[in-house]
Amino acid sequence: MRHILGYRKLNRTSEHRKALFKNMLNSLIKYEQITTTLPKAKELKAKIDKVITLGKKNSLQSKKYLFDELQSKLSVDKLSKILSQRYGKRKGGYSRVIRSGFRYGDDAPMAVIELVDRDPNAKKVDIKKKPQESEKSSLASKPKDSDKKTKSKK
Repeated sequence: MRHILGYRKLNRTSEHRKALFKNMLNSLIKYEQITTTLPKAKELKAKIDKVITLGKKNSLQSKKYLFDELQSKLSVDKLSKILSQRYGKRKGGYSRVIRSGFRYGDDAPMAVIELVDRDPNAKKVDIKKKPQESEKSSLASKPKDSDKKTKSKK
């Protein structure tokens, strides 16, 4: 019987499981939406809700505990500044799990876990911007150094 067995082991050692969820928490805080397997998403939902609730306290003790859990100053700052204000009046349920079909290789059930009321631009945090059309045209209109040399010799 499964009395008082409160979490999924996910076929990993405790150290591996702890590192996995630390990385997933950091990614979810940074991008506000990630895709993973359904059992991992269900376990992560409880963890992210606890972390956001702790981040709403915005005290030194809670920030130290969050840094101990996440090992990322950027994540702690985002929790205490941005997410704590966004979810200030909400009493829980900061994330949702949406099933998204099955993975092609091994037919594992997949899910998208995202923060409620998320910022749609947070997904593009690490994407480097390409030069815009105006910059390209300004580069094309400038004469090259080789053109200047040939004109000066004539």
